[in-house]
Amino acid sequence: MKAVVTVIGKDMVGILAKDAGTCKENGILGKSLLTLPFIIQVKRMSPIRQIELPEDVKQIIKTITEAGYEAYAVGGCIRDSVLGRIPEDYDITTSAKPLQIKELFSHTIDTGIKHGTVTIMLHGIGYEVTTYRIDGEYEDCRHPREVIFTSNLIEDLKRRDFTINAMAYNDEQGLGDPFDGTGDLQKRVIRCVGNPIERFTEDALRMMRAVRFSAQLGYEIEAETADAIRVLAPNLKNISAERIQTELVKLVTSPHPDDLRIAYETGITKVILPEFDVCMTTNQNHPHHCYTVGEHILHSMCEIRPDKVLRLAMLFHDIGKPDAITTDEHGINHFHGHPEISAAYAQKIMRRLKFDNKSIYYVTNLVRYHDVRMELSRKSVRRAINKIGDDIFPLLFEVREADTLAQSMYKRKEKEQDLAKLKEIYEDIVASRECVSLKQLAVTGSDLIRDAGWCEIKGASFTCD
Repeated sequence: MKAVVTVIGKDMVGILAKDAGTCKENGILGKSLLTLPFIIQVKRMSPIRQIELPEDVKQIIKTITEAGYEAYAVGGCIRDSVLGRIPEDYDITTSAKPLQIKELFSHTIDTGIKHGTVTIMLHGIGYEVTTYRIDGEYEDCRHPREVIFTSNLIEDLKRRDFTINAMAYNDEQGLGDPFDGTGDLQKRVIRCVGNPIERFTEDALRMMRAVRFSAQLGYEIEAETADAIRVLAPNLKNISAERIQTELVKLVTSPHPDDLRIAYETGITKVILPEFDVCMTTNQNHPHHCYTVGEHILHSMCEIRPDKVLRLAMLFHDIGKPDAITTDEHGINHFHGHPEISAAYAQKIMRRLKFDNKSIYYVTNLVRYHDVRMELSRKSVRRAINKIGDDIFPLLFEVREADTLAQSMYKRKEKEQDLAKLKEIYEDIVASRECVSLKQLAVTGSDLIRDAGWCEIKGASFTCD
């Protein structure tokens, strides 16, 4: 097909074409724009994937449209559908007001009715339905002071962050894509809707979302969008620690955790993780290493599975090295004691970002013991398991392997052989059910007291008659 036609609806029409001849060939010119149906955008590069909405979403849209209103699935669910992915959830946008939606459905929850959002419960699943809206002035770099409801879908889509998230769809009208989100998906770029300075001034967290989407999708951030991040990154100081944490975790557990480099280059980490910036400029200058501390951290995250605790452990495992650096008479750098320093930094940073205590426990202990050395004997390994903990010790194999793979090739074969031998000894100890700590003993102190004919009452032992 020659046509490159973008969409957009019965009442909100915008047709983009390569030229007028293209439209004429396809019989579009000459028709009343107000009577054109939605037309799925057609590209020369490749067709978009068929969008298949779940039955519940279809039913919600049908119920709303049969009542005389407009309704579309919108945002990330459409992006993922176009990419052939299974969306995690579905959001719906509509011309109906919240109270009108509540009248149409028997089970609703007022999740954010002030901002136009009502959650419809169907078969135990919640679907957020939000009225088309125009955001008022943003007062805290995050939330609009007020919202104005509108009957215009394009006005609603204009307020969204990126073009790939500003698409709407229903089965009857097709795909609404006024900002060429499908084009940017095909070009593999993250681009703001409209002026990026305005979008990031409205909501500073969008800057981290840009980097996160880049990491999750493997896309580039469009130049003007990236430039705007460099200008406005300091505004992230106004965003709550919990929001920063959520985006950071999504980034580091993505297929491209090393896109944290983009956050560094655009000034984001200077605000949210300044300790990392110091690592990026700290040279290791040692035979075992070929990167700066920061680049080693980025490479190590890529070498471990995308588990939150493991990726965070790699993010923080050497973050204390700049504080531990010394240089010997040969000009070689050393970082003695850096695991303990890094563990302290990890705990401080994770508390600052409001992580839960369990995550802090696992990450800080993996950081603390990531470089521990022991003899390759059963006795030494049992002692290490007892000291480190049988919950932490098995995870260290993955941490050590990732650490090694992010180093230079110097003595790599020996390191890998030692790690394999250590793992073999550990697995044999586990298989043999050898006791490595008091809590693993089959007999407890209470058992011994009872067998000796004593009674234990609140910590004191008495002879039982």
